[in-house]
Amino acid sequence: MSDVSNYLVCASQRSGSTLLVESLAASGVAGKPQEFFQYFASSSQAPQPREWFAGVADPEILDLLAEVDPGVVDVRDSDEWKADILDQGRSPNGVWGGKLMWNQTPLLIARSRVGSGSLRTAIRSLFAGDDPVYVHVYREDVVPQAISMWRAVQTRIWRDEDGIHSAGEDGAVYHAGGIAHLAEILLEQDRNWRRWFDSEGIEPVEVGFTDLVQNPTRTTARVLEAIGQDPDLAPPPPLKPQSNARSKDWAQRYRHDAERNGLPR
Repeated sequence: MSDVSNYLVCASQRSGSTLLVESLAASGVAGKPQEFFQYFASSSQAPQPREWFAGVADPEILDLLAEVDPGVVDVRDSDEWKADILDQGRSPNGVWGGKLMWNQTPLLIARSRVGSGSLRTAIRSLFAGDDPVYVHVYREDVVPQAISMWRAVQTRIWRDEDGIHSAGEDGAVYHAGGIAHLAEILLEQDRNWRRWFDSEGIEPVEVGFTDLVQNPTRTTARVLEAIGQDPDLAPPPPLKPQSNARSKDWAQRYRHDAERNGLPR
């Protein structure tokens, strides 16, 4: 198929977006999508565990999270930053792919030097004024999503390549308050994406977590077709699920705590 498209996966953390973008990358024709917009210029790092809990004073939560590393300043100017992102995200056939979480949108706007403060203008500035294909990945149930996020921020293990999460050996500790805090952030991120799409008149390609994990190859094929590529190139899933019996136990425990204490779910 000859049409070449840029695309942007819009999601929240632990929504299944990594499974989708790695499947797209493995097709060989859908760019090299990464989470390019997560890094603070002040530290060259993504948000660190305690930065997810700004304003939280509970020592039981904070004691489970690593101290903030100041990192190093990213001295690239806006043009250098854009050029690097476009180069890193493009496959040989010219397709560019990337992933953007709602909490990263202020970073994208700031680094794009868009005076209007418009997110859509900032995105278009990467592509000579054009829109990418928007792909919205969402998770229908925030409880397991927030539990997965809570485990990841505690352990700083975002990819379970060694099976540490799935074996229950990551040292993560249950805390209803920590999960609730992240659940509210994740719920608000998805609400913001939906509001933004509506306000901009954008109809994204919708990808639900359930469909994605039940049939990742078919879901990847659907996105490939939407960006003008051959759906038959969708590969087998390159990642295994990280959920395990402990995740399910924590979800049941949290739902009970949430019902009793009015926590988000």
